[in-house]
Amino acid sequence: MIEIGAKSIDEIKQISGDESKNIQLIEDLYKVKININPGELIVDTTDEEILNKISKMFEILLYMVNNDHTVTKRDIIYIRNLIDEKKESFAYKLYEKKRMIERTFEGKPIYPKTLKQIEYIKALENHDMVFGIGPAGTGKTYLAVVYAVSLLKKGLIKKLILTRPAVEAGESLGYLPGDLKEKIDPYLRPLYDALYDTLGEDTTTNYIERNIIEIAPLAYMRGRTLENSFVILDEAQNTTTMQMKMFLTRLGFNSKMVVTGDITQIDLPSGKKSGLVEACQILKDIKQICIVEFEKLDVVRHPLVQLIIECYERNGKQ
Repeated sequence: MIEIGAKSIDEIKQISGDESKNIQLIEDLYKVKININPGELIVDTTDEEILNKISKMFEILLYMVNNDHTVTKRDIIYIRNLIDEKKESFAYKLYEKKRMIERTFEGKPIYPKTLKQIEYIKALENHDMVFGIGPAGTGKTYLAVVYAVSLLKKGLIKKLILTRPAVEAGESLGYLPGDLKEKIDPYLRPLYDALYDTLGEDTTTNYIERNIIEIAPLAYMRGRTLENSFVILDEAQNTTTMQMKMFLTRLGFNSKMVVTGDITQIDLPSGKKSGLVEACQILKDIKQICIVEFEKLDVVRHPLVQLIIECYERNGKQ
């Protein structure tokens, strides 16, 4: 038996989730059966290490519900990973209070889901140039778009510019059918998705037509000075050295730049160095530039994504 601080049925219900699905997930993660009652847990194992981990898990979950957080599957997996890495104390910092960034078009609040995401948002607030590096699903691009939209709504910026290298790094758009928009849309779709989530499709379309939001391939940034703008370069691992230098030197007054990418997914031709990798090495000592490195621990997509990343990492080491 494990003593827990949950003294009321309401606290237990919030921890357990609909149809006790949260308890079922914890049981699956630790290969045990759990009965939860006010003040106690009954776990069918004598393994002290597992009992200790489950005890820590429920202490954090209770802390969450007492700070008005809704317990989700993602939270449970993230907490499990923190406990496994002996970083469970960090969870209390994440769940101490809600820190809303913006609301979705449907009114749902958007919060950072990991400690690294909190660090990322603080970097966006305090620096004019931020690099977000890490695996897929960590929220690098999505959070940058959400934060940019919040500034746009407050009138703190006049324009949001979203760009990425098209057709891997070569930007070979000429052979594709259609006009420029039809050519580049497939490569910029993830950026549209984030905008639709926060502004809705009609407002996004309206802002694009009024040039408040500009979505274009990286080649179209050349020769410009971007002022009073929030500029996001996505998939930056597929830029060349010259493309990255060109982009970074577009920064104008009252503007912010965010560069996101995953250096494990470089599609450049063999022998070509990634502009993102090089920029992080060259610029790392400039205090006004912040480089935030996400880990697989920060993946906020389906739990399988994290497992897939781990498998590929193991295979790469072999």
